[in-house]
Amino acid sequence: MSYEVVFDIETQNTFAEVDNDFKKLKVSVISLYRSDTDSYHSFLESELNQVWPILEKAERIIGFNSEHFDLPVLNNYYLGDLLLLPHLDLIVKVKESLGIRLKLASIAEATLDNVTKSADGLQAVRWWREGKVDEIKKYCEQDVKVTKDIYDFGREHKQLFYKNLTGEVLPFAVNFDKTEKPVTANGSPAIKNINYTLPF
Repeated sequence: MSYEVVFDIETQNTFAEVDNDFKKLKVSVISLYRSDTDSYHSFLESELNQVWPILEKAERIIGFNSEHFDLPVLNNYYLGDLLLLPHLDLIVKVKESLGIRLKLASIAEATLDNVTKSADGLQAVRWWREGKVDEIKKYCEQDVKVTKDIYDFGREHKQLFYKNLTGEVLPFAVNFDKTEKPVTANGSPAIKNINYTLPF
């Protein structure tokens, strides 16, 4: 059965601590939603080997700022290049439409009912250092749910909303539809059936 995956990661450290070097960022938690089972799952750094087959077999993986952050960080652990998988980065589509990048929380607050982020990435790093893994999982899964809800809204209505500098809520067009030929987030042809971790 084909399925899509919506995902997000949290890290153990920050860009400032590693001199903006992606190679030194370490994953604390990855959370994902699977459309085939309508379920959410979270994995620790030590469990990433369970994540690769899920991503490799997905019809498309979906994230927010995933092309520039999540996937490069995950690539530190992966045998191949996750950026070659069929992929939709919602922030890329937002920038194509508006010409600017918006925060996930800003779009969610203008588009969805009663949605606010409960924390941020810096808080997730503090939780990691305090050993509060369950808090990180809960926060990361909430971000995945918000990303999924924005994705679902955009696919259904072909638009999202944002607040301008004066606080006015305005719509902007988006197209999250699947293309006939799978593409990466930047629109180049994706490689289907990558299989680095599954038996041949």
